[in-house]
Amino acid sequence: QVQLAESGGGSVQTGGSLRLSCEASRTIFGNYYIVWFRQAPGKERELVAAISWGGVRTYYSDSVKGRFTVSREVKDIVYLQMNSLKPEDTAVYYCAQSKKGFSDSVAGMEYWGKGTLVTVSS
Repeated sequence: QVQLAESGGGSVQTGGSLRLSCEASRTIFGNYYIVWFRQAPGKERELVAAISWGGVRTYYSDSVKGRFTVSREVKDIVYLQMNSLKPEDTAVYYCAQSKKGFSDSVAGMEYWGKGTLVTVSS
């Protein structure tokens, strides 16, 4: 069992930046990705970014490409640097660990954090 904990959410104005963190309770070696999802009110949960266990491979949704950066700088912590934030980025952000390899679906995740709220005002 792995617990994931997100932190770093908050309220910013359009154009601002936030850095989210996802910390795992223990290190797991293997073929998996840490994936950031977000869910806005009334909308489905969507993939934002993902990074492989080794930190070599990354993936971004079109809506955040060029503005968000996912990284793994410390062994058990994955970061999501969010720049040039827009009101449409407002959502609860979740980190999750995939079951095996890369997956962009909720069903493909093994563990989830509880989420952190990001609010971007215009």
